[in-house]
Amino acid sequence: MAELTRKLVMSIMSQAEGGNPNLACLDLSGLDLTGVNLRGADFTAANLTGADLSGVDFSRNPQTESAARFIRANLTGANLSKAQLSGVSMAGADLTQADLRGANLTDANLTPEGMNAAKLRGANLSGANLTGANFTAADLTGADLTGAILKDTVFYRAKMDDVKGLK
Repeated sequence: MAELTRKLVMSIMSQAEGGNPNLACLDLSGLDLTGVNLRGADFTAANLTGADLSGVDFSRNPQTESAARFIRANLTGANLSKAQLSGVSMAGADLTQADLRGANLTDANLTPEGMNAAKLRGANLSGANLTGANFTAADLTGADLTGAILKDTVFYRAKMDDVKGLK
């Protein structure tokens, strides 16, 4: 199999002809995908360890109304700062040490495998499903949790200064 490059990923995205590009099970670790439009892409079980995904738009594809999926994806240490992740599904994903500072995660399904030491400073998690999420040692300073589902969510040793939406 050819080594995946930024150029190849962009080619896959452009050939999807308005559909939902399939990037499932691919090894995208370490790739610099900064600013690439990945709307509606399927990343199920993909390996994105250490990938730079800062500023990437993963939100709903306006033509298909479905958002990107990261089901069981490995996002350990991935840079998702300021990414548009509204409505995405990250069920079972590993977001340990991921950088989600300033990311828009409104209405996302974030029932991840791990969020340990994740950076979520200023992230918008309003309306997100965080059932069972483990935010041990995560930085949620200034994050918005308004309307988020927090059942069985763990915040042990998490930085929670100025978090919005907690009662």
